[in-house]
Amino acid sequence: MARMLFYILKLVASLTLVDAKPKCTTETFTKILADTAEASVNFVHAVPRNGSFGEGAVDLGTPYNATHLPALCAVGINLKSSENSSYNFGLFLPDSTWNERFLATGNGGLGGGINWLDMGTYSQYGFATMSTDTGHLSANNDGTWALNAPETILDWGHRAIHGSVVLSKEIINAYYKRKEIKYSYYAACSTGGRQGLKEIQLHPDSFDGISVGAPAWWTPHLSGSTLWQGLYNYPESDPKHIDPSLFTMIAEEMKRQCDPQDGLVDNIISDPYGCNFDFEALLCTGSDDSTKCLTPQQLTTLYKFYNDWVDTNQEFVFPGVTLGTDAGFLMGSVSNLGSHLFKYMVYNDTEWDYTQFTYKDLQFADTINPGDASADDFDLSPFLERGGKIIKYHGMVDSLIPTGSSVYFYKKVLQTLRPKGIDLDDFYRFFLVPDMNHCAGSITGPWYIAAGGQTITGATHSVPGYEDAEHDIVLAMMKWVEAGKAPDRLVATKFHNDTVTAGVRIQRPLCPYPKQAKYTSGDPNVAESWECKSLY
Repeated sequence: MARMLFYILKLVASLTLVDAKPKCTTETFTKILADTAEASVNFVHAVPRNGSFGEGAVDLGTPYNATHLPALCAVGINLKSSENSSYNFGLFLPDSTWNERFLATGNGGLGGGINWLDMGTYSQYGFATMSTDTGHLSANNDGTWALNAPETILDWGHRAIHGSVVLSKEIINAYYKRKEIKYSYYAACSTGGRQGLKEIQLHPDSFDGISVGAPAWWTPHLSGSTLWQGLYNYPESDPKHIDPSLFTMIAEEMKRQCDPQDGLVDNIISDPYGCNFDFEALLCTGSDDSTKCLTPQQLTTLYKFYNDWVDTNQEFVFPGVTLGTDAGFLMGSVSNLGSHLFKYMVYNDTEWDYTQFTYKDLQFADTINPGDASADDFDLSPFLERGGKIIKYHGMVDSLIPTGSSVYFYKKVLQTLRPKGIDLDDFYRFFLVPDMNHCAGSITGPWYIAAGGQTITGATHSVPGYEDAEHDIVLAMMKWVEAGKAPDRLVATKFHNDTVTAGVRIQRPLCPYPKQAKYTSGDPNVAESWECKSLY
């Protein structure tokens, strides 16, 4: 009798477990959303282990599929945001590897599309992941979608990310039934960085920790500066115009002068802000080849580009680009990332002539702040009070969003919170990455920290061989939130040819601002040969 009772109980238990197992079907999610009238299911797909998923070229913002995935459920949801607008978001829900944590990621530029690629990377850690298309489909440098679309602009600005976060959490908790989200995170770069900062400013309870890189946080000023910098070098017939063929020579001269000034000649400018650069060294002499030097008019253009934009009444508008940054992207042509915000979001006028842009246009844009997108609330104390943590990073040769914009943001937060007796190190650490471009990549310097938008050949996620909180910014964020251990440094890695199998070429520590990594002794390609030191 006892034996029979044992088998009955075992059978009931097994049936209960089978019933509790999540079912990756349209019916499952339709039922979960039954009480959310504005939401509908776009699709549900069961993805096998080592499978791939994405929308390919249709997803204009991020036209790449996630590959080598763990077994998971891929879900697409549509959420109506107004009478004439809606947005979509995607979910990756691991079958058996869920770590009981949620992680959202973001987008790039003006683009719209679900970021399946980064979602896939973070699903490898075990996260249930989410990304939104922000209410439209477009390439990152295309803002034409915003014409006559104020509600869609609002979705792009902040409404889509928040609505997607809220509903994603509800879906995840309902899907896994017997388990609930323990911690919520965010990791992204560029516009994605702005989205993360904006979300914690408006809704400090959305995330426990965020990792944000090169955030495009000051929307009108960044776009205005991007446009203004392109116009520095316009038109081509002007004597002040610098031919793009000279940009590499200019960057090389900056490296030649600035590299030794940081204490070690290693083909890396570790401290561009500390470099005393002699611009006049670029001037042509009577015997110089004019294709390898600059005229006085061209030098004036260069001064503007590498110095802060200061306008009416000596008002600071936006930081210049750091020394050593290649000017090709911002001065090689006028970028849509600047002009499209004004044409389609500010003036809503396809005939607006960007060549007539002045500071007055930016002042007008400030009064509108399209989509309420700017993440410019520097009082982050509500996020601190609920225990939130911020890890921010920015490449020091960012050719798209000047590094100084993140320095400026940090200092504005400091000026806001220090008078309240708040030590920023308690919840906000900011890391500058020498020689790294926009969000990722460097020919010479160590840059890989497994951050948003960073990929290397041979890695599905994290830093192969160094999967710990010292080398991986996601694990550092988790350790700070869940174990209370703040990152006193991050070690950046450069693999040969950015390929894991080729081996590590160089590793160095990144230090919490304003500290800097200083060479002490030994092999400069080894992190232990460096120390994070204060400047005074």
